[in-house]
Amino acid sequence: MGILAVLALPLLLLGISGIIYIYQSVRWLLSKSAVQNKVVVITDAISGLGKECSRVFHTGGARLVLCGRTWEKLEALYDALISVADPSMTYAPKLILLDISNINCIQDVAKEILNCYGCVDILINNASMKVKGAVQSISLELDKKIMDANYFGPVTLTKAILPNMISRRTGQIVLINSIQGKIGIPFRAAYAASKHAAVGFFDCLRAEMEEFDISVSTVNPTFICSYHRQPAPGNWEASIWKFFFRKVAYGVHPVEVAEEVLRTVSSKKQEVLMANPIPRAAVYIRTFFPELFFAIVASEIREKLKTEEE
Repeated sequence: MGILAVLALPLLLLGISGIIYIYQSVRWLLSKSAVQNKVVVITDAISGLGKECSRVFHTGGARLVLCGRTWEKLEALYDALISVADPSMTYAPKLILLDISNINCIQDVAKEILNCYGCVDILINNASMKVKGAVQSISLELDKKIMDANYFGPVTLTKAILPNMISRRTGQIVLINSIQGKIGIPFRAAYAASKHAAVGFFDCLRAEMEEFDISVSTVNPTFICSYHRQPAPGNWEASIWKFFFRKVAYGVHPVEVAEEVLRTVSSKKQEVLMANPIPRAAVYIRTFFPELFFAIVASEIREKLKTEEE
């Protein structure tokens, strides 16, 4: 009796772990089957995250249309995808040149995209541009460029694809955005503004498209990194701001985000926040305790100015 009592807890934990593993495996298989034969468009497919999204959707049997600014990199991605996938279970991707910040060319590119298969089932707006610096040091020209890449580009492409989805009364639109669409971090004003604008547009679009059975999702990760970075040496506890947001520096790996995008498409989630507990808490504090949030932001600005003076 004593031995059974001792073994009961480990066996229970083992059983629960097994159930969780089976559940996650089944969920992953269902996610992949949900995109089989679907026409999936991925912008900036040659970025780190774009490549991982291409990989998971390609292995899931989607008919990919991959967009990017450099033809050589698109061809390299094409070769990488078809070299590791079963050709009997997958489709050869279509390649389209697209600079999402060049608004004037997007209408013509959208026609090319639609000509590939005659329709688009899933549009993944992944392209993005970042900038860091004080507001007074960033030119208005650069502000506009950031807004074109992060707001007007995705919006223009989405509007060009929407009539096809509306006429078929089906489709999914995914915006891969950023936690900075929820909270503004100092010295990233242009980037945060563009991400806030994108969230606002796609939130409204979600409500408007419900009658056409078109789902709209936003995936908001923290910093996306190509490898797990460690914090730089220094006294991280000296600043409330750094303590509060240091987890942002670790970021999330592109593989994690790509797999979450696939699950989001499968389950048609409306919004996903991919963040560690500390930046996740920041979003809620910004919402419910704005004065505390702004005090933390102000403390970081004061510390930065003090450091520069020293």
